[in-house]
Amino acid sequence: MLKCIIIDDDQHAIENLKIFAAAFPRLKIVASYTDPSLALAEISKSDVVDLILLDIDMPKISGIELSQEIRAKTKRLIFTTSHTEYGYQAFKVHADDYLLKPFTLGEFVISLNKVFPEQQNETKNDFFFVRNKEDHNKMVNIKFKDVIAIESRLNYVMIHTTTKCCLTYMSLSEISNIFKGHTEFVQFHRSYIISHPHIDCFDGNTIKLDNGIQLTVGDYYRKSFKEFVSKYVVKQGKYLGGMP
Repeated sequence: MLKCIIIDDDQHAIENLKIFAAAFPRLKIVASYTDPSLALAEISKSDVVDLILLDIDMPKISGIELSQEIRAKTKRLIFTTSHTEYGYQAFKVHADDYLLKPFTLGEFVISLNKVFPEQQNETKNDFFFVRNKEDHNKMVNIKFKDVIAIESRLNYVMIHTTTKCCLTYMSLSEISNIFKGHTEFVQFHRSYIISHPHIDCFDGNTIKLDNGIQLTVGDYYRKSFKEFVSKYVVKQGKYLGGMP
């Protein structure tokens, strides 16, 4: 289990980070602080943790100043800030990454996969949280087994599940990082990631999902689709479906 501490003078930001952390396997929030002075006092006396998520613009002690005192108390340090001008100072204190607020769940997961690459293939959660733009930006629970398809919509993705649809601000490439290791999710179209247990049928290169979505396999994905068909279609003497 990776032990993590959050330091941010905004309690709302801390709560959002705790929700995001639920999407990353083996990450456990062991403490959080809104007061950087208290954080300094307690962390200075505590054991080394795996990760500190640290805001920069805070009263009394800035995140940069605080990091100089506690850097030896964490294996990895990620700054979470709404300010762009501290990049050089972050480099000087050997920060491992720099997340610019407001960042998405996808950006958060990409950052953690980068600083903990050995953890990417560990046991995965069966759910994650994202903001649903169509439900007043509430954080909603999405279970992997319920996801039928993820559809790219410009700067957003629409997550189609068996019970609801969720529009969230994230690119298809960003959200694909959340689905790494879940082998039931495949991509045969540039705008869709689909769950193959939810494929209702296919005819040639046209796939129909069990919620009614239809898509045509893109030229780039023909080879991987053909391999998928070869793997899952039950052969009765000879496969007669024919692949172009």
